[in-house]
Order: sequence, then C-alpha cells, then structure tokens
Amino acid sequence: MTLKKWRSYSGPYLMVFPCVVFLLLFAIYPMGWAFKYMFYDYDGFSDAQFIGLDNFVRLFTRDPQFWHSVWNTGVFTFGKLIVTLPLALLIAFILNQKIFARNTVRAVIFMPTILSAAVISLVFYLMFNSYNGIINNVLISLGMIEAPIEWLGIKYSMLTAILVAIWGALGNYMVLFLAGLQGIPNDLYEAASIDGANKTQQFFKITIPMLGPVMQMIIMLAIVNTLKSYESIMVLTAGGPAGKTEVMYLYLYKLFFPVSEGEAVVQQYGYGAAVGFVSALIVGAITGLYLYLSRKSSTL
Repeated sequence: MTLKKWRSYSGPYLMVFPCVVFLLLFAIYPMGWAFKYMFYDYDGFSDAQFIGLDNFVRLFTRDPQFWHSVWNTGVFTFGKLIVTLPLALLIAFILNQKIFARNTVRAVIFMPTILSAAVISLVFYLMFNSYNGIINNVLISLGMIEAPIEWLGIKYSMLTAILVAIWGALGNYMVLFLAGLQGIPNDLYEAASIDGANKTQQFFKITIPMLGPVMQMIIMLAIVNTLKSYESIMVLTAGGPAGKTEVMYLYLYKLFFPVSEGEAVVQQYGYGAAVGFVSALIVGAITGLYLYLSRKSSTL
C-alpha cells in the first residue's frame, strides 16, 4: 500500500482511536472490574474473598436502606420532572415567539446549566439555611411566616432538593424543546391562524403532536439523568436528615467513598459493585418501560 493510500485509509481510524482508548479505559474496564468484584468481599485494602452471591443476598434481604433510597429516587424523579418538563416546554413555546429580548431571556434561563452543580447547591444551602438564610429572612420580613422554617429538615428537605433540581435543569430542557419547536414549519401556524385558531389551540393541536418524537427523546433523557443524579443532594443534605433525601446513587457513592464513620466504617467495593449493578438494572428497566409505553401509545 502506498503512503498516499495509507493516509487516506488511516485518517478516520486515527481520529477515532483516542475515543476508543478513552472508552476502554473509563467505561469498558470499570464495568468489567465492577462485574468481577460484585461476587467478592473486598474493601480495597485486604485481599478479595470470593463469596458468590452473598452480596446480592444481603442487598435483597438485609439492606432496607438501599430500597428506601430507591423510593426516595422515585419521589425525587417524579417531583422534579412533573414540574420541569411542562414548565420548560411552556417557556420554550413563549420564547419561540417574536417577543422583546427573547435571546437575553433564553441566556438567563439557560445559565444555571453551565454552572457547577456543587456551586449551585452550596449557594442554595446558604439561602435555605434555617436561621440566617435569605429565604427565611425575606419571608419573615414580609410577614408570611413568624418563625424560621427548617427547609433542610425532615419535613421539607426533599421538597427543597426538588426545587433546586428544577432550577438547575430548567434551562437545559428549555433549549432542547426550543430545538424541536424550531423544526416545526411556520406554515402550519399561519394556516391555523387563518382558520381562526388562537395560541392555545395552536399549542395543543399543532405544537404538541409535532413535538412527539422530540418529546419522547427529551423525556427519556430526563428520566435517565434524574434517576442517576445525586450531586446536588450530596451538597445540600448529604442524604439526611435520617436518610430522608438519600437517593440511590448517593447511597452507592457512600459505599465507595464513606463520608463519615456513622455511614460506613470502610469502603465496601464488593458490595458497592453489586449495588451499582442492581441500580443500573433499575434505571434500565424504568427507561425500557417508558420507551415501550411511549412507542405503544404512539401507534394507537
């Protein structure tokens, strides 16, 4: 093979090669490592001891904390998405119209998406502080409450975590909906206007049906991302108080990186690998169920 032909054939492979290397190092190898050690008792220091399915027996019979975190994940996911997705769609629809300063408003709403989740959560942690946080101070000064509310306490901690998640994710889904809206031909709206349809009728009769495939993808991405998210909750409450906000992947994180002796004395890599495998199955099952139901409903 001549040098010219080698360059023409090798170019695409050389461009893909770094991606393949990173995929092997940071995706395939960790998956293989986890698959191996979920059958072992391993803390990262002592020799790994093969224990067969004992980690799974412990998970399904002796670990109610994990299943409580699964329930919390469901509550967190439902509470976040039931508000974020409709609100993002409504805002995208409004900002897709010819209104004053719409690009500036788009940028402001999208801005939280580019910020660090840890930084955002730390700011909200200070804002929702029970005794010197700005939220309680404003509510007291307006006469809406008489005593500080424990926003990060047992009663309101999950609600606070959901509100922070909505604020952080709204701009991302707004942009995705905007992309879908801009793919809808304007001729449809012009024809509907000529026929006497108002904006509300256009929204439900044209926008929603035409957004079907795009909306299916956005909802799927939102479900997967929310089921796996834990960073903001880790900064806000660390899963507390009393496990009230401990979601599935935060529980998994604590098995590999114990945050305090009260949560876990040592790393539990073997058991954590088993928990991670079951968590991935749960996320995959929920996503698959959604895709099946959405495709079935679209064919009716």
